[in-house]
Amino acid sequence: MGMVNEEIEHYHHQSSLAAPLIFLIVLSFQFASHWIDHFKKSGSDNEKETQLRGEIKQLLKEASSLTQPSTFAQAAKLRRLAAAKERELAKGQNSHHKDTALYSKVLLISKVLTYLVLLIWFWSVPVATISQQLVQPFGRLLSWRTRGVQDNNIMVGIIPWLIVSSRVSRFVCKLKPIENIANRFS
Repeated sequence: MGMVNEEIEHYHHQSSLAAPLIFLIVLSFQFASHWIDHFKKSGSDNEKETQLRGEIKQLLKEASSLTQPSTFAQAAKLRRLAAAKERELAKGQNSHHKDTALYSKVLLISKVLTYLVLLIWFWSVPVATISQQLVQPFGRLLSWRTRGVQDNNIMVGIIPWLIVSSRVSRFVCKLKPIENIANRFS
């Protein structure tokens, strides 16, 4: 009898730490995803690219002002210089795009592997216990793949907990603008 009580106490202690830990893992993946999206959108308009665009515009303007036959060579040289700067600009944008694509792939792979490990680890074990009165119409849905109801508490399974955690973390990420967080690190 003492062994059964110790086992139940172990599950309660494990599930009490598991739920917030899993939520923090999901929240960190959500923040990383939003940060990468922000990096994709705003990272391409940095100072160097703005400066290159200005230089290209200036060179093309100077080249178009040189219309005399005697200044043809000078105009051609300015156009070639502008074309070289345009290639440099395109190369920088392509590099930025490749970086963000790589970060997105790494994040996706690590997210999938982490979720698989969590699913295997907590497949039949309840992650959290919630009073049955709080989740009255959804209790059976939340207790999927666990023991159901125990002592008037719903045993929450890993799959419903991951779904709820991802929804809540998306909501939390939308509350605080990511620009404020990203600006602190730049």
